[in-house]
Amino acid sequence: MEKSVGFDFVSYMNELFQMEEVDIREYSPLTLAYIGDCIFDLVIKSLVINDGNKQVNKLHQETSRLVQASAQSLMMRTMQEHLTEEEHAVYKRGRNAKSVSPAKNQSITDYRRATGFEALLGYLYLKKDYKRLLDLVKIGLDSLDNGRTEAK
Repeated sequence: MEKSVGFDFVSYMNELFQMEEVDIREYSPLTLAYIGDCIFDLVIKSLVINDGNKQVNKLHQETSRLVQASAQSLMMRTMQEHLTEEEHAVYKRGRNAKSVSPAKNQSITDYRRATGFEALLGYLYLKKDYKRLLDLVKIGLDSLDNGRTEAK
């Protein structure tokens, strides 16, 4: 399969659909979390299908385990020590945002920390800092793996 060298999906999408440049600092933390949720879901689904073909129900179960608020909250606890000042400020804005929808089957603490996590990912995505976004997700996922290993 041929790979495109230097192809920027988001830049091409912006150009193709004539999307206007927006100052990402103007987005509310919940808007950042909205897009961050999608990006994290895509990253996790990409990792899950990389393990090979499975029944869709099994793919969904594996994905759900990682994208739920409690898992994001655990990841964020580890990631915090790796954040820049700017990233930490974005996370805090997201964590402290008042959501209209209540936390479903999650503690308020986990739900808020997960919202901050998603806001941070959304911010990094819109900033086009994809490497940093993925590096932080890797740190978070590694912390989950270490927790599972220690629990066994």
